[in-house]
Amino acid sequence: MTRTIVIDPVTRIEGHAKISVFLDEQGNAHEARFHVVEYRGFEKFCEGRPFTEMAGITARICGICPVSHLLASAKTGDKILAVKIPPAAENLRRMMNLAQIIQSHALSFFHLSSPDFLLGWDSDPAQRNVFGLIAADPETARAGIRLRQFGQQIIEWLGARKIHAAWTVPGGVRSPLSEEGLAWIRDRLPAELATVRATFDRFKRLLDQELREETQVFGDFPSLFMGLVADNGDWEHYGGHLRFVDSTGQIVADRLSEDDYASFLGEAVEPWSYLKFPYYKPWGYPEGMYRVGPLARLNVCDRIGTAEAEAERQELRDRAGGTVNASFLYHYARLVEILAGLEKIAEMVEDPNLQTGSLRSRAAVNCLEAVGVSEAPRGTLFHHYRVDANGQIQRVNLIIATGQNNLAMNRTVTQIAQRYIRNGDVQESFLNRVEAGIRCFDPCLSCSTHAAGQMPLKIEIFDSDGELYQCLSRD
Repeated sequence: MTRTIVIDPVTRIEGHAKISVFLDEQGNAHEARFHVVEYRGFEKFCEGRPFTEMAGITARICGICPVSHLLASAKTGDKILAVKIPPAAENLRRMMNLAQIIQSHALSFFHLSSPDFLLGWDSDPAQRNVFGLIAADPETARAGIRLRQFGQQIIEWLGARKIHAAWTVPGGVRSPLSEEGLAWIRDRLPAELATVRATFDRFKRLLDQELREETQVFGDFPSLFMGLVADNGDWEHYGGHLRFVDSTGQIVADRLSEDDYASFLGEAVEPWSYLKFPYYKPWGYPEGMYRVGPLARLNVCDRIGTAEAEAERQELRDRAGGTVNASFLYHYARLVEILAGLEKIAEMVEDPNLQTGSLRSRAAVNCLEAVGVSEAPRGTLFHHYRVDANGQIQRVNLIIATGQNNLAMNRTVTQIAQRYIRNGDVQESFLNRVEAGIRCFDPCLSCSTHAAGQMPLKIEIFDSDGELYQCLSRD
């Protein structure tokens, strides 16, 4: 009897989704689908607004990564003005983005994902969350909370608010970093560096002793990877150019401009998901599947550019035998990027040019269409605006990191289902693992579909005639 298992919705991710697993006649999984059941709408109601408001408007897409939209939108606005922003403004924008990467990765690693591998896949779902982690391992939970607080507080020092700061604007930024803020960052850096070093040690022990199977099963397959790199090939999160590499590390395309994204990125649609399926156009759909985000950024760059983080990147590559194809190691990559962010911020606060000179370039509308790109914590983010001569938005297209990982997330849940569902036997541990496979990518579905929500869990199993065979639910 053919059955369909539906996990609806998926828990401990940001947004609304469900998972369907299709079983063959023997009760073995042969395909799985990651459905995004939110609707897209944000792009449409931006039409008619002044482009100068877009940074503040699009930041409201999500409370987890508003900084990412602030920066991508402001960079698009810079191009509409046709200005080069002052060096100090770029430095401060970069600092805010590093702080965003730190706080978001800390949230993903400690709050959303670590309960799976620290408390166990078979532990009680009601306890397998950040509150269960606080009860079982309060020091680890506190360390993660402090690390996230560090990133959020830097955002507040810069923008006066932790969330939706109206600070980054077309042409630059509104205000400098205060001396009090500089002193606070310097004072906190040693403790945050110690936290991430200790977390590396613990996570590596888990990888060596308890998580070998997950590394092999949670999305380990060949694909392309895309991300920004600096002109010298260094890890980049704000500027530079786009690069694609394949699963062996060979460069497929380099020095691509975001202005030409439509020539190399396609966006397919499927009737069972509101989330689009971006792909690398020269390879076609779905063969042009690619991944973005922390793992992709570490794969596409030649080096990090800071000593400790580069050593950790090299160890990660050594563990993988070169290019890292296992999606479970997104967690490792997040730790590498947290360390890189802390090291780079430590360098920036000692740079006398951090706040020297003007913070904003001013001009009128000089370009009617522009594309801005930046690296959000979850991956490469594109903002594409078309305006009229008065700067009113005529059209908006947002290509979000989570969407670009859509094909890979679907491949991941299929791989997990094929490993753990045999002869129709569906264990609670499978449900935990398939959700955890999605959490490797840390999807932000509110960004990708521009809505928000909460996550209980529902599983429906259908027979080959489409009749409801079994229903399981978890609040």
